[in-house]
This record gives sequence, structure tokens and C-alpha cells, in this order.
Amino acid sequence: MEEELSDVVPCSSLAVDSILRVGTAGAIWGLCTGPAQARKRGLGGVGQASFVAKSIGKYGFQCGLVAGVFTSTRCGIQRYRRQNDWVNAFIAGAVAGAAVAAGTRRWTQVIGMAGLVSAFSAAADYSRTN
Repeated sequence: MEEELSDVVPCSSLAVDSILRVGTAGAIWGLCTGPAQARKRGLGGVGQASFVAKSIGKYGFQCGLVAGVFTSTRCGIQRYRRQNDWVNAFIAGAVAGAAVAAGTRRWTQVIGMAGLVSAFSAAADYSRTN
């Protein structure tokens, strides 16, 4: 009988793994988009290198933050409810979406992003489990 990984591994370990994986993807995204954005702004030399470095850090941090919030919330809810279904991803997506939009300080964007990420998370989880 095989146990699911999330039943055996602590939530904190799953969150760290998620932060590292998705944060790395975000950093790579910043590395790819940074030079083009710097050129659009007319930067060159040291200014461009500084902009790209900031872009790498910004995207890496934001992506890692969202992944960590989503994974730890989903894992915690799954353990609390003792069920592995789409509802866990739906709630965790809402929390992660709200965390992303919280920096805007506009309730309409917070609610909209929470709903959007929640819907996509639940759909992805539902398609994965069925």
C-alpha cells in the first residue's frame, strides 16, 4: 500500500520544496525578461545589470512567496479536514491569490485575484486527481 507524499512529509518541508522550485522558476523568468525591459527603458552597462539583478530577485521572491503560501495552506487544510480533494486547493488558491494582490491595497483586486487563483487551483487539482 502506497501512501501519498503529503501524508508522510511535514507541511514545512513541502512548502520549502515548493518555494525553491517555483522561486527558481521565477528567478529564471526575471533573468529572461529583465534584459528586454531594461532595453525598453534605455538602460545599458551597469544600469542594465543592476536592473536585471533586481528583476531576478523580484520575480524569484514573488513566485516563491505565492508557492509557499499556497502549499503550506493546502497542506494544512488537507491535514485539518483529513480529505484530499479539490476544496483544499480552492481555499489555498484563494489565500495565495489574496496574498499576491494584498500589495495593491484595493479590495476589488484582492477579491478578484483570490477568486481567479482559487478557480484555477481547484480546476488544476480536480483534473489531476480524476
